Amino acid sequence: MGFKKKQMLGFGLILLFLAILLSFMMVMLNNLKSSMTEIVENRYEKVQASMEIRQLFSRSDREILFAANDANKEERAESLEIINENHSLIESKTAGLSGTLNKAKAKQLLKEFETQYASYSITEAEIIQKIKLGNSSDDLISLMDDQREKRTKVISTMDDFKDYQEGVMKDTLSNSKQTYEDMIGFVIFAVILSILVISVTVVWMIRSTSKDLQSITKVIKNIDFKNLSVIPRIPVRATDEIGEIARSFNDMAESLEIYNQKEKDFTEKISEQNWIQTRVADIATMYQRIVDVEVLADRFITRLAPMMGASIGAFYVKRGEGVDMRFVKLASFAGDGEDSGRREFRLGEGVIGQCALEKKSKVIDDIPEDFQLVTTGLGEVNPKSIVIAPVVFEDEVVAMVELASLEAFTKLQKTFLNQVLDTLGITINNVEGRMEIERLLKESQAQTEELQAQSEELQSQSEEMQAQSEELQTQAEELRMINEQLEERNRETEEKSKELQVAKQNLEKQAEELKLSSKYKSEFMANMSHELRTPLNSILILSEMLSDPNDSKLNEEQQEFARVINSSGQDLLTLINDILDLSKVEVGKLEVVFDEMNLSELPELLHRNFDHVAKKKNIDFIIEKSKNVPDIFFTDEQRFQQILKNLLSNAFKFTEKGSVSVQIQKADEENVAQWIQTKGASNWVEIKVTDTGIGISKEKQKLIFEAFQQGDGATMRKYGGTGLGLSICREFAKLLGGWVIVDSEEGQGSTFTFFIPSMPEGFKNVGEAIAASPEVAAANHDDSAVPFGDQGESDVVIMDEEDRDKVKPFCNKTVLVVDDDHRNIFALKNALKHEGMEILTAENGYECLELLEKGNDIDVILMDIMMPGMDGYETMTRIREQSKFEDLPIIALTAKAMKGDREKCLKAGASDYVSKPLKLDQLLSVLRVWLTN
Repeated sequence: MGFKKKQMLGFGLILLFLAILLSFMMVMLNNLKSSMTEIVENRYEKVQASMEIRQLFSRSDREILFAANDANKEERAESLEIINENHSLIESKTAGLSGTLNKAKAKQLLKEFETQYASYSITEAEIIQKIKLGNSSDDLISLMDDQREKRTKVISTMDDFKDYQEGVMKDTLSNSKQTYEDMIGFVIFAVILSILVISVTVVWMIRSTSKDLQSITKVIKNIDFKNLSVIPRIPVRATDEIGEIARSFNDMAESLEIYNQKEKDFTEKISEQNWIQTRVADIATMYQRIVDVEVLADRFITRLAPMMGASIGAFYVKRGEGVDMRFVKLASFAGDGEDSGRREFRLGEGVIGQCALEKKSKVIDDIPEDFQLVTTGLGEVNPKSIVIAPVVFEDEVVAMVELASLEAFTKLQKTFLNQVLDTLGITINNVEGRMEIERLLKESQAQTEELQAQSEELQSQSEEMQAQSEELQTQAEELRMINEQLEERNRETEEKSKELQVAKQNLEKQAEELKLSSKYKSEFMANMSHELRTPLNSILILSEMLSDPNDSKLNEEQQEFARVINSSGQDLLTLINDILDLSKVEVGKLEVVFDEMNLSELPELLHRNFDHVAKKKNIDFIIEKSKNVPDIFFTDEQRFQQILKNLLSNAFKFTEKGSVSVQIQKADEENVAQWIQTKGASNWVEIKVTDTGIGISKEKQKLIFEAFQQGDGATMRKYGGTGLGLSICREFAKLLGGWVIVDSEEGQGSTFTFFIPSMPEGFKNVGEAIAASPEVAAANHDDSAVPFGDQGESDVVIMDEEDRDKVKPFCNKTVLVVDDDHRNIFALKNALKHEGMEILTAENGYECLELLEKGNDIDVILMDIMMPGMDGYETMTRIREQSKFEDLPIIALTAKAMKGDREKCLKAGASDYVSKPLKLDQLLSVLRVWLTN
């Protein structure tokens, strides 16, 4: 019988017995309930009803006596009414009681009561009638006596009825007590019997299952948990649930044995990997500080052969190229002098040559008897296995390795060999590179005295060689780090790898989003520059033409208006450049070039640029330079001069009277250190710009270095400006490794101190090659980026008015203006017509090509780059494809001026390149060069 069936049978018997017991108890309880119900609901109610009838009867009797003797008329009427009501109630209750009686004697007693009460009611009615007629009490004596006799009989009968009902109730209560005692006895007997039955059933169930469970427990206790390769099995004796447990245990034991075997296999694989990685790292460490291929070959084969269990080995390196290429033996292990293997071989020669040709490894286990012998001190023995493997670098065999062993090479040793050879090719290439560097270095040193004129070029080559050497060392270090990382990865868990992968994906996603955001911002700034410079180009050209007193037909006041327009346009251009500068600084990609500059020329430069401003405002301009200031200074001269220009422009703008002074002196490094890090600088210079102007309050001295901020609104309204100058000063100073501070008192003037280091090696924090983002950096690559000391100069010499009148190179020349902006066309058309040129216009590349095809005699083309349809690049390319236009001058014009556009324009076919907004003199100078050439 199954365990489940035993359980169901045992518990079924227990439940059946309990059900019978409960059924019998329910029957007895139901009888007890019926007896109690009869006592409470039947007998008690009948006794209660008889008592109520007796009370009503007694009250009616009292009311008759009161009405007949003592009551006045009103009280008598009230008593008679009560008597009538009681009579009705007695009749109704008697009728109700009659319907509930179930015993003959009770019915008989009630019938006698009804008869006697009916006789009493007749007498009572006569008494009431005489009372109503007003008879005296004496007249009622006889009736009252009769009424009293009948009343006694009624009451006696009612008492008999009540006594009978109470007797029946006592008998029923006695029967209920007996039933209760019988039930208690039965319950005690049933409980004892239940305990016996349940005990017997439980003992039977336990004894029937304990034997099988003991056998299972015994097997489990015998398991050796330290060795799960062999687990004892439980014998299956039954098909019940315990038998299922035994079968499941046996299945589990089999699974544990399989898992244990897999775990052993995995541990063995990990051990093999650790064995391989340890030896790979050992060989990789050996590569360091090796600068000769022969040394590398000797150390490699000497280290590799014992690790592979080889008894003899040879190392061949490729020499020559093409038909002269061969593999020469550079090192051997346990060889026998000159007879240990071939000295050299070519591709395809022998088994080793074929392996080199096919770039595949080969293992030979079937060795002929007359093959190369392995020599020992006692004699010679034949090898049992030979492995030949190529060393490949960039899909080219650079070396060959051959090993022989007295035992067959294992799979682990072959895997180890493949991993070692994967990095050996890189090492051989690096060592050969070092050898080539040393050879070139020796040649350059031998030719130093004879090649004085080429010393600078040789120095550059030497620096390049040094960089290559550092790069090779970096590669070796990276190789060592890679091996360390491989060892570390073996110790990492799979869960850690997943977490790192998720983190990497999140970082890549964030980096991509940041890169995209930077790209959008850069494109926005470049497009903003284009959209602002395009209309500004027309404003500057036309206002410059109108303000020329020699050429303009306007009166003096109108010319002054034109000069104001031109000046406002230049201010707007400066604002655009300042905003782009701040944008480049913000993204950390402003181009900074550290080079040598001469500080001794700085005072003269400042006087030349600001003396006229001081004279115009009638204030003193003083420059003092200490003798201890070095003449040669290393920094970005353009950014250095722009900082000084902004500081001096601010000083003159906010000074109405007094003076502006500049003090140039060597800075105390300890003093500078409280503001900024001083490491890496050869020396420091501080430049103080002091004015006697309006000054700055203490609470506003930090605010003024923020973009678009000035001292207050009144200052902005009175003096104008954008609030970008000082912000650019501080940001440029940080890029140069310096700092700008202010010391000022409102109403007394200000002193701005500019600390700047001399950095012969450049500023590493800025970056080794800080390149502006292509869009934003190039958008500012125009004349505004020229140092203020060189403003007004250009690559083309601008002729003066007298020379221009003599040469007249533009008369009867035809220029084709290609631009999609009508404002630019209008401005250029009027400017060039004024010079005597014939003007043709086209709004895109298609119209330009059509005009050229019509055979117009065009001397020069002004080509805008950003145009709809066909842009300037494609248009210039198509023009140059026609041989008849190879020498036609094409000058590229653009307002976007992205980085590399100059080279791109020249590559597309442009003869020259000018960025917008155009300076009319500069454009005419470029045209003069190409038209006169």
